[in-house]
Amino acid sequence: MTKAELILDAQHINKTYESSQGVKQEVLKNLSLAVAQGEFVAIMGPSGSGKSTLLNILSTLMQPTSGQVLINNKDILKMNDRQIADFRGHDMGFIFQNYNLIDSLTVRENIELPLTLQKIKPIKIAEAVKMVVKLLGIETLLNKYPAELSGGQQQRVGVARALVHKPSLIFGDEPTGALDSENAREMLYYLRKINLDEEISIVMVTHDAFSASFASRILFLSDGEIINTLERGSADRETFYRNILNQLGTFND
Repeated sequence: MTKAELILDAQHINKTYESSQGVKQEVLKNLSLAVAQGEFVAIMGPSGSGKSTLLNILSTLMQPTSGQVLINNKDILKMNDRQIADFRGHDMGFIFQNYNLIDSLTVRENIELPLTLQKIKPIKIAEAVKMVVKLLGIETLLNKYPAELSGGQQQRVGVARALVHKPSLIFGDEPTGALDSENAREMLYYLRKINLDEEISIVMVTHDAFSASFASRILFLSDGEIINTLERGSADRETFYRNILNQLGTFND
């Protein structure tokens, strides 16, 4: 991949926490990774491997101890708070495990929120919402409130909110973790469809091999380092799933 083809380029990321007693814990160790435009990357690893910390740094929610993170060739670590907020609103989308919908807002209002914050004209907001709810099959839910929805429906609304401003990169933090197996499968098919049809890059943290099998590349983390990478290539999802399980088996031996 050339630099021009990269949506995300993170180099030499280190993250160290220090306790009140002065004890230091090195969570990420000189970690580098790159994500191409239109790529779907899953990050896997055991609890404590650093995957959530890595996602938080890549998605501007946390500062590393050292290193560089470029998104769309912009150095996000050199931005001030206002610039970061504006960048998130235009270039990035977030899908959370627990939906993070605002209970007092309707589905329509929740989806509109990123565009409302950008002060987009109402007619443009209406057009964007119409497009994204059709894509996700939630046209009939627009006037409902989150409490009236199933978990799967709430997560689709969360995906719609992440997509409505047409970001170039979506971050997912265990996006199917709160869903049953049927809704999780449906959500993953939607994410894969969005990735392929809209060419939106996705970086997703997951502990689940089935979820990871929808990605095009898997990064395996252990003790703050990428210890292996698995490419999907031309393999179908079922074959890739078995390959992931085999890879995870080697780590557990």
